[in-house]
Amino acid sequence: MPVSEVLLSPFALGLLGLCIGSFLNVVIHRLPLMLERGWRMESADLLGVAHEEKTPAITLSTPRSRCPSCGHQITWHENIPVASWLWLRGRCSACKTPISARYPLIELATAALFAFAAWQHGAQPVALLWCGFCAALVALAGIDWDTTLLPDNLTLPLLWVGIASAALGWTIPLIDAVWGAIAGYLSLWSIYWVFKLATGKEGMGFGDFKLLAALGAWLGWKMILPILLGASVIGAIVGIVMKMSAQLREGRYVPFGPFLVGAGLVVAFAGADRVLGWMRWPH
Repeated sequence: MPVSEVLLSPFALGLLGLCIGSFLNVVIHRLPLMLERGWRMESADLLGVAHEEKTPAITLSTPRSRCPSCGHQITWHENIPVASWLWLRGRCSACKTPISARYPLIELATAALFAFAAWQHGAQPVALLWCGFCAALVALAGIDWDTTLLPDNLTLPLLWVGIASAALGWTIPLIDAVWGAIAGYLSLWSIYWVFKLATGKEGMGFGDFKLLAALGAWLGWKMILPILLGASVIGAIVGIVMKMSAQLREGRYVPFGPFLVGAGLVVAFAGADRVLGWMRWPH
């Protein structure tokens, strides 16, 4: 068996997904903190006021991961994807504070998405491209769920890589990618303004426009409506469940980004022909 088939097999890319998922946990936690710190410093400079940043500088690589409760520095053997969480029984080795099950779940989800991309596209380099697509979406979903923020640092590169990949003939026809980006952005932009003019309130953030534009660049304009319908259904179900279980407080709302991500992944892996068949549209 050629080496490329081994390295690009579902098993190998699934293992890679576990490692990338561990890194995505870091991105989800730290990127918003990095952005907030930068915004505070920029605001102080623009206003011409003295500002002494109280929080230490943080990057995706430094400082090393620590327990937020006791400050225990995470050792290498406590940072093995999924296995360490199971070995530690979901608790810090020093203070026994519970560690959220979301960490291994993100690692497992990323591994599953990478393995599925390898299975769908075969032992071809394009499988790695779709792995990158999945990784970006997982990070965006996690960040939006925690902070209601969809950073331009992730949405815009995802958009431009989608268009560039189409231009190079790796994904969909370029014209479909361009119109997909346009349709994705303008559809939510229009809904935003209709809702704001009717109610005086903002129903979503501009990051949602850019995320759907990025999905359109990867999947094409015909997939915009299925993504919106799927995201709306998933969001409604989750919102009702959270409301019934008292997890959704009065006046609070559930971010739309994670549901766009979920619907986008379903559409991506189901394939355009199958999705259009579900919608009973001509191919």
